[in-house]
Amino acid sequence: MSVFHTLIDQSETVAVLERALVAARDSSDESQDMTHAWLFTGPPGSGRSNAALAFAAALVCTSNGCGECVDCRTALTGSHADVELIQTEGLSIKIDEIRELITRAAWTPSVANYRIVVMEDADRLTESAANALLKAIEEPSSRTIWLLCAPTITDVLPTIRSRTRNLTLRTPSANAVSQLLQSEGISLNLANFAAAASQGHIGRARYLARDQAARDTRNDIMKLPTTIVDVATAFSAAARLVDAAKSQAERDAEAKNDRELAALKEAWGQQGTKMVVGGSKAVKELEKEQKSRQTRMVRDYLDRALLDVATLYRDVLLVQAGSTDELINIDLADVVQTMASQSTSEKTLAKIEIIMKTRANLLLNAAPLLVIEAMMVQLR
Repeated sequence: MSVFHTLIDQSETVAVLERALVAARDSSDESQDMTHAWLFTGPPGSGRSNAALAFAAALVCTSNGCGECVDCRTALTGSHADVELIQTEGLSIKIDEIRELITRAAWTPSVANYRIVVMEDADRLTESAANALLKAIEEPSSRTIWLLCAPTITDVLPTIRSRTRNLTLRTPSANAVSQLLQSEGISLNLANFAAAASQGHIGRARYLARDQAARDTRNDIMKLPTTIVDVATAFSAAARLVDAAKSQAERDAEAKNDRELAALKEAWGQQGTKMVVGGSKAVKELEKEQKSRQTRMVRDYLDRALLDVATLYRDVLLVQAGSTDELINIDLADVVQTMASQSTSEKTLAKIEIIMKTRANLLLNAAPLLVIEAMMVQLR
């Protein structure tokens, strides 16, 4: 099975990558199908990082990405000697990390024809880090390939995107996501619900389909706007939303933090409560990284919740326009009908704009609770 089989509803992207593979194998090929730097863009859940990893696996595979060999399997998991997967769990990628990465990227490939760097969150590069990366892309090694991923091309420096080939992935259709979930053993009704509620985000769809607690949390969040009748209830709704995001971040991070800390202490040879020289500093640095990761997770969960709430108002707007055929939140049809009858389409559209503005404010590192409180007051 090809490494590209995980790319759902992305036939155009796969066709481009397959042509690039042919060009990469043929030294006499003078086409522009293959280049040393690529930028994979697309909305969350579209599979941009999966596409980059699949392409990396196909490039190091002797059979153009068979999906079965050791090279394919190790590349897809980020453990191949010549494929470096850069994943940031913090708020940004700093220049020191990029300088070290550039040094490693220049190494001669160990077993493959290329040394490939897959960067999942190129949009999180600081300005100085992006400028350092630009120099490496401008003066490429003949055997180094850069695969960068970002939500949109505007999320990276103009100078970087002008030196990369952009591939834009689309949001998979709800039908395609539902079929994928059903092939993984999810029932038809649950697969259809998760596919619609996730808005084509494959990872989110799997999470909703497999976790009852996640579905319950989402249901509670979606009903928050209906509880707002005055400023006090607006503040209460904001607190509940932020608390839910923090609780989920803490729950998801706790087990991972403990494993990382235990592994680090073991690596530094901890004996009882004593650490070798340098061990305490390493522990503090790890704890700092974990705190940064958890902060990012809270913002990510809030952003996802805001998108969910926006779909509720989108459904309300649809009903106000006289249509009920394409509702996303079928399970909340009664709530949608009630909200539609109590407002106008102009007010609903204004509320959607408020939610989108709030998402942008969260990206500016504003205090989450203050931002969400302001939003809830305006939604009132």
